[in-house]
Amino acid sequence: MGTLSIWHWLIVLAIVVLIFGTKKLRNMGGDLGAAIKNFRGAMKDGETEADKKPDELTQQKTDAGTPPKT
Repeated sequence: MGTLSIWHWLIVLAIVVLIFGTKKLRNMGGDLGAAIKNFRGAMKDGETEADKKPDELTQQKTDAGTPPKT
């Protein structure tokens, strides 16, 4: 009673295809894939940026401790 069988899912899928059409569903799938790809790229960029910051901060501290060249 609480679970849905395969037949229930097939009926739901058929109704969704009838309402939206296959072309619109294909476009939505492509948009979703592109969004996930962009999200992963942004996460990877954030990780590399986070890795660089401690090194840059250390470099800035050592540069600040030396007297300026004249």
